[in-house]
Amino acid sequence: MSQEKLYDEVLTKQKRIAEIAMNHHGESLKSLAHHIDLKWLYVAYQNTRKDSAVGIDNVSAQDYESNLKHNLEELLNRLKSGRYKAPAVRRVYIPKGNGKEKRPLGLPTFEDKILQRAVLMVLEPVFEKEFFDFSHGFRPGHSAHLALDEFWLKNYKLGGGWLIDLDIRKYFDTIDHEQLRKMICSRVCDGVITRIIGKWLKAGVFDNGNVTLGKSGTPQGGVISPLLSNVYLHEVLDKWFVETVKPRLKGDSFMVRYADDCLMMFKERDDAVKAMNVLYKRFAKYGLELHPEKTKLIDFRKPTSGKSGENKETFDFLGFTHYWKKSRKGSLIVGKKTAKDRFTRSLKMVNDWCRRHRHWKILTQWKHLRRVILGHCAYYGVTGNNRRLGEFCFQVPRIWYKWLKRRSRLRDLNWNKFNRLLAAHPLPGPRIIHSVHIAKL
Repeated sequence: MSQEKLYDEVLTKQKRIAEIAMNHHGESLKSLAHHIDLKWLYVAYQNTRKDSAVGIDNVSAQDYESNLKHNLEELLNRLKSGRYKAPAVRRVYIPKGNGKEKRPLGLPTFEDKILQRAVLMVLEPVFEKEFFDFSHGFRPGHSAHLALDEFWLKNYKLGGGWLIDLDIRKYFDTIDHEQLRKMICSRVCDGVITRIIGKWLKAGVFDNGNVTLGKSGTPQGGVISPLLSNVYLHEVLDKWFVETVKPRLKGDSFMVRYADDCLMMFKERDDAVKAMNVLYKRFAKYGLELHPEKTKLIDFRKPTSGKSGENKETFDFLGFTHYWKKSRKGSLIVGKKTAKDRFTRSLKMVNDWCRRHRHWKILTQWKHLRRVILGHCAYYGVTGNNRRLGEFCFQVPRIWYKWLKRRSRLRDLNWNKFNRLLAAHPLPGPRIIHSVHIAKL
């Protein structure tokens, strides 16, 4: 069977699962694991990244592929018989944006990633029917820019208001396993599926030669982790906001969420204060904690005097600082610019790369920096962010010039020579990729 037909067959099964989930809304589905067969695992293998670091078994994607059919057959047998043992996740640490702290990162084994992908392909069609449209994180057909656009458009219609900027402390590490299992079983009660999820939750972390068993949190670095985290917050926050909070409000409101980054906007201050007072208890009920300093109630009402500087309160969401400003036509709108910490972090990464690779061939360095600028604009290139984009595109060649001069053979490099180099190999300028217009309304 060709690969195209194989994908079509799996897609047909997923559509069938979605139909069953829709027809049995509110019921627990007990027969889903039979969809996972050798073809299903092969598609899962094809959709698994092959270039990531190895797990604790030191088996790379190339090693696994050398005997792929046999390995997938063995994996399928162990899953269906219950003999599969979820390996611990290898922990590594990467620097945070400030350069002072380090962020823990989990590296599952390649085989475990395949199986997690296969289970994800079963669960996704079920829970996608449950999730609300304002939830955008790690979902097919959704993105960070869709979340940004949704906030912009809904805030435009509402005319501003009182904003709750939620910050959950160590969310992915504090998800309660027992409550998560109950949430999953409310829709999926297939023994094979629930058993393997339980094994992943208990697998633990391999760090400095020791395995620490996890009592809370989702599998670090796991393919299945984003879906599990969405299921948890859907129950803790999304359903609660729609079914309990909104019916009791005096004024209009809306919510936008991307993974654990969430904004709740209220037209009336009293509604926002009441919701804020209940939020801490709501999250504590599910073993979660809101950061007391980073969770804020923000006055984000539209300035009434027509002066954009009247309301100077801003907030950061998905890498952008949001603030009121005047449009070219003189009306007040919400502007977006690259958040200061993200801007600084991006330039620091460019500086560190140029320092480490200054002895590489100049053409190779140019190709890399060109990709960096294009990638930066691909995310931060939004309407109204021209100034920050221009500053980034201005600083990158200056950083490059600084480190090229440190090469022994280029100590006589000056700006005239460097500008001739840029003329022959120009770096991209600022580009607006994501444009927002009132016509969208």
